[in-house]
Amino acid sequence: MNSIRHIHAALPRLAFWIAACLCASPAAAEERANFFNDPFLQVTNAIADCPVPPGPMITRSEMEAQAHSRIERGTSCFQSGKCRLPNSYMYDREIIPRVKKAILADGRFNDTSIWIEGQRRWVWLQGCVRRQADADALEQLVRSLDDVEAVINQLRVRQR
Repeated sequence: MNSIRHIHAALPRLAFWIAACLCASPAAAEERANFFNDPFLQVTNAIADCPVPPGPMITRSEMEAQAHSRIERGTSCFQSGKCRLPNSYMYDREIIPRVKKAILADGRFNDTSIWIEGQRRWVWLQGCVRRQADADALEQLVRSLDDVEAVINQLRVRQR
């Protein structure tokens, strides 16, 4: 009889641990990090309800899957004569601070919430603007900067 009481008392804890083990997939348990140290900066923060983009945070398995193609893309720029540096990712730590400086110096984008991310001379614009015209103007501004090869405009219009 005591054995049954002990089992009965332990059931809630056992059920919890079984559920926890079943729900925790390896991918969900993996920690996310900026494994490649891609620059990611917030430039402005005037729209309070603008969701923070995930940035360059990836899992270790995603990093391992991307490593080879990043090496190829990075060095092919130099091999083709399109880059003066031996790897296109080497530009990003210098480009992204210049992008931030250009956006802040422009003065038209103070009522936005913008994050910028750089990978291989490409710049991702993420966050929120008040008008589509602001998103278009930001894209044009960033495209005009030296060493920027491409701009990926992922800005959302939020009028609140």
